[in-house]
Amino acid sequence: MTAGACLTIDLGALAANYRLIRDRVAPAAVGGVVKADGYGLGAAAIARTLIAEGCRHLFVALQREAEELIPQLSGDAPVHVLNGLLPGGEEACATLGAVPVLNSLDQAQRWAAEAERRGRRLPAVLQVDTGMSRMGLPADELEALLGRPDLLDRFELRFVMSHLACADTPDDPANAMQEATFRAIAARFAGTPLALDNSGGSFQARGHFDLVRVGIALYGGAPQEGAANPMRAVASLTARIAQLRTIPAGTGVGYGLTFRAGRPTRIATIPVGYADGWPRALGNRGSAFVAGLRVPIAGRVSMDSITLDVTDVPAQHLYPGAPVELLGPHQTIDQVAADAGTISYEILTQLSRRYYREYLQP
Repeated sequence: MTAGACLTIDLGALAANYRLIRDRVAPAAVGGVVKADGYGLGAAAIARTLIAEGCRHLFVALQREAEELIPQLSGDAPVHVLNGLLPGGEEACATLGAVPVLNSLDQAQRWAAEAERRGRRLPAVLQVDTGMSRMGLPADELEALLGRPDLLDRFELRFVMSHLACADTPDDPANAMQEATFRAIAARFAGTPLALDNSGGSFQARGHFDLVRVGIALYGGAPQEGAANPMRAVASLTARIAQLRTIPAGTGVGYGLTFRAGRPTRIATIPVGYADGWPRALGNRGSAFVAGLRVPIAGRVSMDSITLDVTDVPAQHLYPGAPVELLGPHQTIDQVAADAGTISYEILTQLSRRYYREYLQP
């Protein structure tokens, strides 16, 4: 392996996570969110694994993602575009067979016009804003759309959906407020399937409508803050030591010399840096593991390298090419995210294409 690190994606763990959520939310269906290249792990491989487990609803964020993914798939799992239609994308979306999530009256009007041009109804999902103020029809646009049955009649409406802002903190009163708003809106679409919950929502103790859209939990991230994580880790990342040196007490390390050795110190350099998606914020606060022992990052994370204080690691484990765990049994994506002051989503989606990638089949 000539890459600086090996990113291993355990598709069996992904499948197990899907089954855990499927059994938890039944009879609701589970849709897999594979946007951002499958949260950085490879959308096509992730999607094919989910389809093999019975998943029949896939979600990306952008039409471009759907254009790249759909030709790599077979079967009857539609790809839904969460951000909907940008002006001018209607014809290509319809030809591709992607299903847009209509987030505004303007998007609905343009999709209806494309349906009229083609002389047939087109599939769509309608997203309503229940309090997050991000994507989805606000109340005035929803009323305008409901007053236009000629537009709605041009859609094969697959779902009405919304999105929870605080699902990972189940006691937040915003969850109940959004659910109540969603139920009131849903009553105006009698007989149409409904989708509200994301990863965090799927672990709340209540009903889950007809479909949950699961992202981070599929990939091993904790679905709720402060609770034990029941999901299996999907990604592991192992680097290799590129160079070793011993420095005397008082010697500085890295850009800015922000680390100063307080004793004679053994430094290992690994060829991974922020260009590989390892956060610069981990300088002097993050860690890795060598032979199961925690080794702190010494100094700043550089573009292509990280220096580690390996002084306390037995010498037999320290040699050029020796493995260094960045993600694995001793360090989860949530722990790395906490050290970096961010969230697990960001750790995964920043993982670089420079890593050698290995897929473990179910």
